[in-house]
Order: sequence, then structure tokens, then C-alpha cells
Amino acid sequence: MATHTAPDSLASAEEDFCRRYPEYETTRALDQLRAADYARLDREGHIYLDYTGGGLYAETQVRAHQALLLSRTFGNPHSSNPTSLAMTEAVEGARRTILEFFNAAPQEYAVVFTANASGALKLVGEAYPFQPGGNYLLTFDNHNSVNGIREFARAKGATVTYAPVLPPDLRLDAAKLTALLKLGGREPKLFAYPAQSNFSGVQHELGWVARAQAQGWDVLLDAAAFAPTNRLDLAAVRPDFVSLSFYKLCGYPTGVGALIAKRSALAKLRRPWFAGGTIEVASVQGDKFYFHEGPEAFEDGTLNYLSLPAVAMGLRHLQQVGLDRIHTRVQCLTGWLLEALTALRHATGAPLVRVYGPTTTVARGGTVTFNVYGADGHFVDHRLVEQRANARQISLRTGCFCNPGGGELALGISAEELTSCFITHSRMTIDEFRRCIDDKSTGAVRVSLGLASTFADVYTFVDFARSFLNKRAAEV
Repeated sequence: MATHTAPDSLASAEEDFCRRYPEYETTRALDQLRAADYARLDREGHIYLDYTGGGLYAETQVRAHQALLLSRTFGNPHSSNPTSLAMTEAVEGARRTILEFFNAAPQEYAVVFTANASGALKLVGEAYPFQPGGNYLLTFDNHNSVNGIREFARAKGATVTYAPVLPPDLRLDAAKLTALLKLGGREPKLFAYPAQSNFSGVQHELGWVARAQAQGWDVLLDAAAFAPTNRLDLAAVRPDFVSLSFYKLCGYPTGVGALIAKRSALAKLRRPWFAGGTIEVASVQGDKFYFHEGPEAFEDGTLNYLSLPAVAMGLRHLQQVGLDRIHTRVQCLTGWLLEALTALRHATGAPLVRVYGPTTTVARGGTVTFNVYGADGHFVDHRLVEQRANARQISLRTGCFCNPGGGELALGISAEELTSCFITHSRMTIDEFRRCIDDKSTGAVRVSLGLASTFADVYTFVDFARSFLNKRAAEV
């Protein structure tokens, strides 16, 4: 890694950055886009570093959606009247746009609309045909909505197994995972992992999809953190299930996610109930029902239908901007940010920050998680870091980011410590948990980059980080 020294000004820092990351120049169109379509950031003085928490919408997306709603009359799509048919076409158009965006063949894949990525994951969990002798295999590094599927698996008698990740980079233990895939129980069996960690930014190898399928596993790929800045080609990588939230991709609309699933995988699911919109025929006296064919069988009640055209508009916006261009920009900025943060040292020579995950851009995304340490070697409460950032109009995120496995490994919290904490509590608040895990951080600071990020954003954040230098943790 190149040694990073802090130049005296933003201009000289950016000049040095561009010399070392020449490919950044190919993304200059994004500076113009930010000035035109995301002008509210600079107008309000925001440094937005929470793209893994939520993307930002372009003004043109909102205007285009508004224009559509004001120019057309749309009704509930669950009918065949003219306004319903108009909405049905818009809904189906959104499905087609999603499949095109991910290069998924409509003969092989279907799009099921949900409220968010968590809704997509719950749908799989509650309907997957777990049984005694079967297995739910997942990695330590997973969002809680993936972890939660274990409760459905256990309730049906399946075995739940966690595949470890290895500090300090928090990458998958390839040898252990290979062995676990070979030892899985009888089919059907489900393997779930994230394409990109929402905790560490690690991008786990997509090749695990095919390797697991070759061993008889259905594969659930959580793409929520990966898809906003990386191309996911479902003609090349062919998981059985993919979960997404569109606000993380394009900022707007919220309240809409999707399960992109192989049609053959959907056919394996056994829903525990039926609802309005999911069935062709239902009878009270006959005590019988028949599901719709295709994705409608998994969409409970009335869709958030007026928002669905905005999904298609958002994805077209990303296509026009260029996902590869976004990826290049985020990778360059992440590289400089990692160099700058890891170079910050107290006068004692002790590092200011401890990064959890890779400190280079190899197989990692634009999510950078760390803790700040005082000159005395004690961690600075992540909540205090957030308070100081708030005062500087810097939007970042702190905590464990709904990823307890990644957090526990990164923060060095052992299973024994957790067991001793949980055994005496039927319920536990976060403050009680912090007291129980004595003298260890129970969370971290996360900054994440995206479409509208600029060098000035990361430079300003590093300047903010310098304000903690040469202070004891208690003095911050």
C-alpha cells in the first residue's frame, strides 16, 4: 500500500489523488451529474456517506415519476377495467426492466415485488420446504434478515449451520465452506450469503453459487449491498434466489423490494397461507384455493403499484449514468479513503483507526467500517463519533448494521462472553449489552460511498477524523 501523507489543501490533495488514480478521470461526468441532479447536497452542506444505508435519488427521477402520475390515470391492477389495465402494463413493464437490468432471461427468472429486501428474504424463509435431515447453511457475515431464516428452518426440523469468516479481512474460510457444502443434509437444502458484506464491504466470491448448486444446494444471494455499485449478471451468475431493495440502488422509491427467483426455485416454495392477489380461485364452502401461476402467487394483497413505474425509471437512470462508471468512481475513492485512514497515527505512533475488513480495494466494495482509538489505545465510543459527525453535517452510520456475526468477529466478542450475557436475560437492552461486554466496543463506525460521492466528500471526512488525533479516549 502506498504511504499516505495529508496535503495542505483540498485542491492539492485531489491533484495527488488523480495522479495515483488516473482512472478517476473517466468518471468526471458524475461531478456534472451531482451538480445538476443532486444539487441539494451542496446547497444544504451535506457530506453524505451512508449509501449502504440508502441510496440518493436524482431530481430527474422524481420529476419523471411526477409527470407520469399527473398525465395518466391509474387504478388498482387487480381488475380488467381501463385504468387497471394501464397500471398492469406499467407493473409488467417494471418487471421487464428489472430482468433486463440484471441480464436475467424471463424464461428462467421471475420478479416478485416485496416491501424491501427483508420481505423477499422472509418470503423465501417461510415458504422454503425445510424438513428434518435438511440443512440451512449460511455465513457468519450476513444481514439479520438472512439470519432470521434460521427460525423457519429450525421450526421445520432442519439443521442450521454457520460457515465462518476469517479476521482480519473477514473473508470466507474457503476450506471450511467447501467441506460444509459437501456434508450438507438431504435435499432440499438452502445456502445463503451476501454478494457484498454490509458490515465490512468484503465482496464474497460469486463462484460459490455454482459450487454450492453442484452439491445440490439452492442458493440465496443477498445482493442488497452489492448491486448499487457493481454489475450483477444473472446470465453468468445464476443463484436460485436474489434479494434486493430498490431504494439502495437508486434512492427512490422506498417501500419496494424484489425477490428475483428462478421459476424452478419458485415452484419448490410452499406458502403457509394465501392472501388477496395470490390466488386464482378460493372457496369458503369448498374449503379450497388455487394459487396464481408465476410471481403473483407470492405478492400478498395490493402492490405498492403507483411506485413501481419509479423503479423502472430509477434503473434506467443508473443505466444511463453507467454502472461501470459508478463502480470505478467508488473503487478509486474507497482506495484513497482506506489509505488516508490507515495512515493516521497519534504522536505515539499508535493508529487512530482500526479497519474491519480489507484495507485495499481487492474484492471489496465502498463500505468501510472501523473504530476510532484514542492515543491511550482505548476505543472511542462509536456513538460519540456519530454525534461529532452530525455536528459537521456528515451523515454516516454506527452500530453493528444488522450484521451481528460480522460485528462479533470483528470486535473480538467471543461465544462464551455472549452466552454468559444472554443466559441471565430474557430480554436485553443495548445499554445492558454494552455493560455486559465490558471494555469492548459493541459497534463501529461505517462510511459508504455511492453514485454521487466526490473526492471532496472523502477528503472532508478524513479531515474530520484527524480531529481525534493525539487525544485520549476519555478526552474526546
